[in-house]
Amino acid sequence: MNSEKSTQLLPPADHFGVLLSPTPRGARLARLLATDWMRTRDLPHRVAEAAEHLVAELAANAATHGRLPGRDFRLALLARPATLRVEVTDTRGDDLPRRRPPAPDAESGRGLLLVEALADRWGVKLGPVPRKTVWAELDLPHA
Repeated sequence: MNSEKSTQLLPPADHFGVLLSPTPRGARLARLLATDWMRTRDLPHRVAEAAEHLVAELAANAATHGRLPGRDFRLALLARPATLRVEVTDTRGDDLPRRRPPAPDAESGRGLLLVEALADRWGVKLGPVPRKTVWAELDLPHA
């Protein structure tokens, strides 16, 4: 039997996915894990910083508005040649995100405005029932 061990490093995967609890702690962990994964991708700083904010906002929304007891939310990151896609899936497909003008003195309610400002594209995909996925894409600079 050959017991030789390899020390060859594998290239980083072009996708990442994890299930997290729909709590503030789960949302924070989503941001930390995404930041760590993006470091392995060698993304431009501008893209990685925007993606970190997108993950934080979408995960916070899933933990706040998409929360159902006993049901986790899913964070997925997909690196494609021209884009980085952030997806957050929760089990509240009946509660779609919608932009509402916040009151000037409100402490919350600006999350989708931030997503809209940072992402090159974003949207919502329904299904399978009872899920929805809120996604945002960032264009990557041409190499």
